[in-house]
Amino acid sequence: MGMGPVQAGAGDEDGFDAAPMSEINVTPMVDVMLVLLIIFMVAAPLMTVGVPVQLPKTAAAKTSESKKPVVVSVDKDGHAFLAKEPLPPETALARLKAAAAEDPGQTVLVRGDKDVPYGKVMEVMGLVGQAGFAKVSLIANAPSGGAPAPASPVPAAPR
Repeated sequence: MGMGPVQAGAGDEDGFDAAPMSEINVTPMVDVMLVLLIIFMVAAPLMTVGVPVQLPKTAAAKTSESKKPVVVSVDKDGHAFLAKEPLPPETALARLKAAAAEDPGQTVLVRGDKDVPYGKVMEVMGLVGQAGFAKVSLIANAPSGGAPAPASPVPAAPR
């Protein structure tokens, strides 16, 4: 009684079954993660927008934005900036209206230094509302010292 022929599909040419490999090679995954970590560590400081200000802390929830918002900053001396460009009082409304004409539904983030008087920040927010922006948010730091957290949008003053 000899051994019968090996059935097709029961093994490879030698008659041995090749067991599936049950181990995952994590070395390439670790390499990719380390490269991504380095990229984010280098890119994160470059993502800071605008003039450096000391933001107050808040416990408000963070919001997510799909479009790049317009950033208006008020430094510790009370000077306003549109992104990094100075925003003198005499041309502020005209420049904000021009920005609102491009996209009136765009969110405006107002960054005010914690040492600037509250009235100055409200004055800038009033200009933003007069320019025609409907969504205005204030930016503050998280209590744990994390990244700037925009507060929930506040309706702008009526036109």
